[in-house]
Amino acid sequence: MLINVGRLLMLCIWIFLLSNIIHPFPKPMKYFLDVAMVFMFFMHGLQVMLLKATQGKDQAPIGAWLQLRIFLFGVFELMAWQKKQPPMPKK
Repeated sequence: MLINVGRLLMLCIWIFLLSNIIHPFPKPMKYFLDVAMVFMFFMHGLQVMLLKATQGKDQAPIGAWLQLRIFLFGVFELMAWQKKQPPMPKK
């Protein structure tokens, strides 16, 4: 339930940041939102890259749809994906 609320919140943040590109806010706010957009792209892209890098060779590759969802929703999608994964065998 809370993961879905987080996804909705992240979607609202993306819409707010993208609206700055379509209809820019006044000067000081515009620059802050531009920096926030770059930061979001960087951090969410980094999350996708780190997840792909930590996948073992025996695991199925991550699909493009899941990568897009992780990029859009960030840690909330990672938490939902982690809940669906089977537990790691103990060595």
